[in-house]
Parts: sequence; structure tokens; C-alpha cells
Amino acid sequence: MFFRKKKDEKKLDVASINELVSISKRVVNIIFVLGIGCLIYLISRLLVDWGVLHGIKTLIKIMAPLFIGFIIAWLLDPLVDFLQTKGWKRNIATFLVFFMFLLLLVLFFYLVIPTIGRQIQDAIGMLPGVIDNMTSWVNNFFDRLTKIYDYDFTTIKDNIFTAMNNYANTITEGMPNTIFKILSALISGGITFIISLFIAFYLLFDFDNFRKKLLSFLPKKIHKDTVLLIDRLDDSLKNYVQGTIFVTIILFTFQSLGFVIAGLKAPLVFGLICAITNIIPYVGPYIGGIPAVIVGFSISPVVGFLTLLSVIISQFLESYILTPIVLSKTMKLHPVTIIIGLLIFEHFFGIIGMLISTPVISCLKIVITFIDERFKIFEKIKG
Repeated sequence: MFFRKKKDEKKLDVASINELVSISKRVVNIIFVLGIGCLIYLISRLLVDWGVLHGIKTLIKIMAPLFIGFIIAWLLDPLVDFLQTKGWKRNIATFLVFFMFLLLLVLFFYLVIPTIGRQIQDAIGMLPGVIDNMTSWVNNFFDRLTKIYDYDFTTIKDNIFTAMNNYANTITEGMPNTIFKILSALISGGITFIISLFIAFYLLFDFDNFRKKLLSFLPKKIHKDTVLLIDRLDDSLKNYVQGTIFVTIILFTFQSLGFVIAGLKAPLVFGLICAITNIIPYVGPYIGGIPAVIVGFSISPVVGFLTLLSVIISQFLESYILTPIVLSKTMKLHPVTIIIGLLIFEHFFGIIGMLISTPVISCLKIVITFIDERFKIFEKIKG
């Protein structure tokens, strides 16, 4: 009996230790993720305090045509390589792929941009009506509350109306300045994009030798590791970018069609907003969908309900069908890591930072993982 009892206790101790180890691993993982987030925030703060971040922004703005041109060439290069494998010469394949790319751009600007421009004007024109409908809805809502609870909600109602009027006045007074800024940004962006197209065209001719030229600046002893790292980054980013573009186009089409069926005004504008903001993980669908739903309910309860239903269905298709099939697990990031990255990048770079946070963090993870595989840094720290 004595030995049997000892044996049972020993088994119980092993189970307890295993459970404790499992909990400890989870705690260590959480601490590790939080530590990475704090480290990124600390580095970002140092970059801001030392003025490095401002310099980086200025450099990115100056080098924007080269950067955009490189991205375009990088995305089109697989098509050129594919044609080469079919026996096409590099020059002819480059001309054909770039011509098709320009043709798609012209069709997009010719068919979609004018329509979106007209719908933006319609959306601006319906703002007074939206505000009037919201005012009427708020009045009716508080009148019903007053009858139900026998309480005077006048102060709360006046505060809401004051906030709405202030917001409307801000939009109205700042509209000329906003339009001027938008036009200036469009002109500047158009010039930058045209220059980027020329750069992309010339880069595409010799893009297959880009890696060789990059390696020529590095010591030969790290060439092999550099090639492996570049291959990992290239595969991950290319899958993410191509998949994201495809998902965005499909979501834009479905969402715009849903808004048309719902009877929402300016459906293409709101569909485009939903498709672009959807790139932001977790919070993006709400950022893009809430304005459309508010405008829908300001038109009528039926339009609002159908708009909300359209957003829910489109996001369901995107989250559970499109993204799992197209993107799968290309980023392989923990949700907590993504959320921390979103908060940090939004703080320093705004909405643009939220758009690029996931691929940037994924690249950092790939680099850190690759370095750890070579030098076993984390094993040495744990040991």
C-alpha cells in the first residue's frame, strides 16, 4: 500500500508539472509578444525624438516614384518570367505585359473614376439631407424616451444637436480648403505615378538581374543566407500583395452591388471605402462599413437595414471564404501581435500606417526568425 500510494503521488506530481509547464509556456509567449510590441514602440519613440522618423518620411516622399516603380515592376515580373518560360524574349514579354497593365489602368480610369467622381459630388450634395434626417430621427427617439420614462431629455438632445451642427459647420467651412488639398494631392500623385510608370518600365527589362546587383554590394560569405532571406520575404510579400489586391477587387464588386440593391446613394464610393479599409485587420470592416450604414439609416430604415445586411454578408464572404482561400496563412501572425502593430503604426503614421502594419511586421518576423535560425539567439537567452 505504501509503495502504491507513493507511485500514485508521483504520477499526480508529473501531471501537475506538465500542466504548470503548459501554463508557463503560454505566459512566456504572451510576455514575448508584449515585449516585442514594447520594443517596437520604444524604437519608434526614439526615432521620433531624434528626428529620424521625420527624415525617413522626407526620404520616402522624395524616393516615392522609385519605390512605387519598383513595386509595380516587382508585381509584373512573374508574368514576364512566365512568358520567358514559354519561349518569349525578355524584351518582347516586357512590352506585352506592360502594355496590358497600361490598358487595364486606362480602362479603370475611363470607366470607374468618372463614375466615382460623380458619386462623390452626389454624396456631398446629400449631406444636408442626411443631417436633416438624422435630426428628425434624434427628435423622434428622445420624444419616445420622454413618453416612456417621463424624463426631460432636452439637455442631452441639445448637446447632440450642437455637436452635429458644429461638425456640419466644420465640414462646410473647410470644404473649399479640403477640395483644394484633394486636387493638389491628385495632381502631385498623378505626376508621381507617371514617373513611377517610366521607372517600372525600365526596371522590368532587367529585373531578373536585380538580385545579382544587390548581392554584389555584400560580402560573398553572406550571399547564400541573403538569397534565402530574400526568397522568404519575396514569397510572403508577393502572396500577400497579390492576394490582397484580388480580395479587394472582389469585395469592392460585391459590396458595391449590395449597396446598389439596398438603394444606398453613391454605392461605388462606399463600396470602395469598404474594400480599401478592409485591408486593415479586425477594425477595417467597421471603419468602412459604419459610414455607409449611418447614411443608409438616414435615408430610411429599410435602406439602412439592407445596407447593414449587405455589409455583414460581404464581410462574411471575405472573412470565411475569400481570405482563407486566397491569402490562407501567408502572414502567420498572432492576433495580439497584429493588434499591437495596428495601434503603434496608427499612432505614428495614421490610416496609412494601419494599412502597412501587417506586412511590415510580417517582414520583421521573417527577418528575426531567420537570424534566430542561424545564430540560435532565443535558445541562448532561454538557456
